[in-house]
Amino acid sequence: MSFTLPTEIVELPSKGLLYPEGHPLANGEIEIKYMTAKEEDILTNANYIQNGNVLDKLLESVIVTKVNMNDILIGDKNAIMVATRILGYGGEYRFTYGGKEQTVDLSQIESKPIDESAYTRGVNEFSYTLPSTNTLITFKLLTHGDEVSITKELEGRKKVNKDASSDLTIRLKHLVTSVNGSREVKDIREFVDNYLLARDARSLREYVRQIQPDVDLTFFPEGSDTRVDIPIGISFFWPEL
Repeated sequence: MSFTLPTEIVELPSKGLLYPEGHPLANGEIEIKYMTAKEEDILTNANYIQNGNVLDKLLESVIVTKVNMNDILIGDKNAIMVATRILGYGGEYRFTYGGKEQTVDLSQIESKPIDESAYTRGVNEFSYTLPSTNTLITFKLLTHGDEVSITKELEGRKKVNKDASSDLTIRLKHLVTSVNGSREVKDIREFVDNYLLARDARSLREYVRQIQPDVDLTFFPEGSDTRVDIPIGISFFWPEL
């Protein structure tokens, strides 16, 4: 007896513009399957939960398109995560925020508008002149693989010094791809550690936020006119957890 598992096509916030020609996601879409009991096993896997990679394992399991997870842009990964949740448990997401129960309709979440004129098709690299020092840098938008590398580096730093707080600088070191034409890793890291002004770092982060393709994972809490981030965790997929 043969069985057919339904799948859906998810449109990516990046529209595939930053993936090289011939890449499985260059058409701006990805195919995912509906969650099954197998995926619920993943959500309750104690080792995955303890290691902090349970959601990554879940996405690896539902993605049908033959693609390396490490290649997926963070904003596109967020869109896949939301679509997976909707297909698995519906669009209504209830959670507690500020001591009150909140409800968000995930099916109404939309991709953020992007300025396609800032993109060179097939190239995930951008130029930016830091406003205070006029230093020319290039940078990329981070992928799932970059986030994994950042997490490992942060964990390594914590083992050496548990009080170390270098999240911002480590992220910038993975983001920046060249400084004044130099692509040497040691030059980039030295620049970020010793010569990148705080005001320039803030300006760069804001520019990255503006051009980053993503879905709008914010909401208005009850009684507030300020948007805040929707809390995402294991309960995002399975409230009973």
